[in-house]
Amino acid sequence: MKISSVLQPENIILDVTATTKAELIDELAQKLNDNGYLSDIEQFKKDIWAREEQVPTEVGFGIAIPHAKSAGVKAPAIIMGRSLSGINYSTESCNLFFMIAVDQHSSSEHLQTLSKISTFLMDELFRAKLILARDREEIVRLFEQAEQQDTAALHSDKKYAGKKIVGVTGCPTGIAHTFMAAESLKNAAQELGVQIKVQTNGSTGVENELTAEDIEQADGIVVAADVKVDMSVFGNRKVVQTSVKNGIHHAKDLIEEAIAGKGVAQNGGQSNLKEAKEKTRLKQPKIYSHIMNGVSFMIPFVVAGGILIALSFMFGIHAADPTSPDYNPFAAFLSTAGGSAAFALMVPVLAGYIAYSIADRPGLAPGMIGGMLATLGGSGFLGGMLAGFIAGYSILAIKRLVRGIPDSLQSLSPVLILPLVGSFVTAIIMYFVVNTPMAWINVSLQGWLNSLTGTNAILLGALLAGMMASDMGGPINKTASAFGLAMFANQIFEPSAALMVGGMVPPLGIALATTLFKNKFTIEERNAGKAAYIMGASFITEAAIPFAANDPLRIIPANIVGAAIGGGMCMALGISLQAPHGGIFVIPIAASNPLLYILCIAVGSVVTACIIGLLKKPVYQSKNNDQTEVEKSELAPTMKSA
Repeated sequence: MKISSVLQPENIILDVTATTKAELIDELAQKLNDNGYLSDIEQFKKDIWAREEQVPTEVGFGIAIPHAKSAGVKAPAIIMGRSLSGINYSTESCNLFFMIAVDQHSSSEHLQTLSKISTFLMDELFRAKLILARDREEIVRLFEQAEQQDTAALHSDKKYAGKKIVGVTGCPTGIAHTFMAAESLKNAAQELGVQIKVQTNGSTGVENELTAEDIEQADGIVVAADVKVDMSVFGNRKVVQTSVKNGIHHAKDLIEEAIAGKGVAQNGGQSNLKEAKEKTRLKQPKIYSHIMNGVSFMIPFVVAGGILIALSFMFGIHAADPTSPDYNPFAAFLSTAGGSAAFALMVPVLAGYIAYSIADRPGLAPGMIGGMLATLGGSGFLGGMLAGFIAGYSILAIKRLVRGIPDSLQSLSPVLILPLVGSFVTAIIMYFVVNTPMAWINVSLQGWLNSLTGTNAILLGALLAGMMASDMGGPINKTASAFGLAMFANQIFEPSAALMVGGMVPPLGIALATTLFKNKFTIEERNAGKAAYIMGASFITEAAIPFAANDPLRIIPANIVGAAIGGGMCMALGISLQAPHGGIFVIPIAASNPLLYILCIAVGSVVTACIIGLLKKPVYQSKNNDQTEVEKSELAPTMKSA
């Protein structure tokens, strides 16, 4: 059943007069009855309400689709109603309504029609066109065009029928980007008619892990990750390897490349020199990726250690000190577990997994040993990063040197020769070359930060928070975060507080803007704004990305200004934070002044929301319930899909 065949212009009400759900159902049913589609209007309404009592038929995005099979229907029909001011349907205000009427003895065609309508209405641009339509005929044409495009897409994608794809996604923090890329790949695969299984290397570990059978049966493999992924499981299969950001924004292209066999073989199998050179180029070390791999493994130690120490302070500032009259054994236990254990492992873990990213498992032990020497020698976080690179590249060099040893000794290489020689080389360089100058840099940096007061402290806080908000998980954000972690490792906790303000303000400010300035956001954006409250409070800055992608020239400056003001206030007030991740859940126990800290976040969020409200143009304007009058040029920036 085509939508356009049962949605006639006569069954479209551009401006319903109803103001409640009951009035709306009465008005739409009466219109169907007046146009001769019903034989018993009361029976039809009874069946509609019976369906509503099972589960309300609102589908989100400001849309409701009441429908029923009924003995009161003479001929199948769809009637559309539109309310620019909105009607509170069940749990949300809706603007578009589609009532489907089908005879009770008909097939399940009305369910297919409902599914098709729902699919079309998922497209934000299509919904906007329905809101902007000036007459009934234009609405019918919009559905006809959508059905034609849907049919064309179905035929164009038949070449991918039966194809299978597997993928892996992973980002440094393993929270948002990992799963956004996985979802994007799944959606693109569904659009192309491709079967897909995606493994996520997230913060809680590997989920939906690929099996050998999955890989063997796959027609293509996509790895979209900014952290180390074990490529050996793919054998000599070709893999399309890219960043997690490309996995989010170019999923369809990646899948098509993988199916076309454009990936790079992992363990030999190159057919020509050009392909071999390409493989070598792609395997060149990427400093950013190596550092982020180390940071991703380090973060849980930072968070756990910081929270444990913060919990010990609940018994008193000096409760963990045996010489203090406020001494408490349990507080001492928490402080030891957080400080002497978790914090002591931060830098070795960072160094070890940087080396692991470069040289795989043989680099882990030399990297951790080098990281521990950095901790003992005073070079801290910066020395640990250098230790990771020294260990990783030392292992690569040693591997080349031992290629010619007898086969009988090759088995000893990964468990004895590489870790022993690599650790020795790394230890010598760290102990005699790196630690002294890096320790001096560390001490100087700590002294400078501790001396910051007044305007200088405000400027530093504003700079760090503004960097966090600028690209929401990108390189600038990660640079600021790495600086904060370096200071955290040296037990300077004020920068961490400013950085978390910078990460929380963008999503919270945008969410607040969608509440205060509803007419400047689409229905879909307002729904996303509700989720942004929760994600922002949880310190997931990535919730702001879809809004920034839709309207970067307005959203990004608002994010930066609001975050900078909040971060500057935070540093000016001398607030410290001993758990640099966790959002609202760690503030009560980890912030030096929780109430003032929440105030800084709130002020930054309000500033961001107000700037957005001033800069953004309305998505639609309603005058006396008349039809929407908006220039498409004003609407365009908000209609792009994130």
